[in-house]
Amino acid sequence: MPSEFDLIRRHFQRPAPDGRVVLGVGDDAALLAERGDRCLAVSSDTLLAGVHFLPEADPERLGRKALAVNLSDLAAMGARPLAFSLALSLPAPDEDWLTRFAAGLHAMAAEYDVPLIGGDTVRGPLALSLHILGERPCGGAGRRGDAQPGDDLYLSGTVGDAALGLELLRGRWQAPAPLRRHCLDRLETPTPRVALGQAVLPWVHALIDCSDGLAQDLGHVLAASGTGATVDLTALPLSTAGRRWRVEGGDWETLLAGGDDYELLLTAPPGRRAVLAELADACGVPLTRIGRLRAEPGLDWLDADGRPLALAAAGFDHFRGAA
Repeated sequence: MPSEFDLIRRHFQRPAPDGRVVLGVGDDAALLAERGDRCLAVSSDTLLAGVHFLPEADPERLGRKALAVNLSDLAAMGARPLAFSLALSLPAPDEDWLTRFAAGLHAMAAEYDVPLIGGDTVRGPLALSLHILGERPCGGAGRRGDAQPGDDLYLSGTVGDAALGLELLRGRWQAPAPLRRHCLDRLETPTPRVALGQAVLPWVHALIDCSDGLAQDLGHVLAASGTGATVDLTALPLSTAGRRWRVEGGDWETLLAGGDDYELLLTAPPGRRAVLAELADACGVPLTRIGRLRAEPGLDWLDADGRPLALAAAGFDHFRGAA
């Protein structure tokens, strides 16, 4: 069965007809020439009940997440948010649910200074579709296909906490209350790295956000740029919850392929280590060097003894599940 990414490439990825489209289908957001050297960054995301969130999810936290995942796409393009629209499908007009959902949505919008400018409301299965606009320089790198052999590979924040939150909700893992709250917060109210994306844009080669899992999203970078990579598993940034998961015998696949991290994965030349460390510190976001790109194709995950790890799953795919 073709993956969702195969279907997009086959049916919807077409050459841009003129100079207005600087970057089309394929990255976290498209880039449209606006004025001078500035481009509009445009992205859309749909969240479905039962697929992206549990139907009983807290409406206020869902409102925050709905906008956060779209802001993360702009972060992955180094773009400044401008505005967004919302298309909302509801089984019934539940005033209490809408009040709480709107409170979370508008709180996130105020935090990132991005106004809601329109949209649509229809009757149907619970689904949220957001369309977001941002702005960034047209030139420079920051695209998936711009990674180069020899680049350092970095990841912001920590990996796998949202996936552990889902394990907790499904009753497949137990953790103390503080760790449970941390993981559920990472799953239900992710923090888009908007400031970090804008700060590092002039210094990186490639940028992507980790929405479908580190393994899959890194694979997108390698495929687009024609490079390979070696990742040091001992260097991966794990939270206290992630370390506990591993100590208790939890697998790497959950952490690397679970998705919903919404952290930034970036590549940059080794000579930019100092400036990237300074920028990350100024943004208050941990940035960890986890590996290096190479010319030879492939992706190797090496353990403490230098032995490769074979992942059973690469990440989430809508038409294959955890593939």
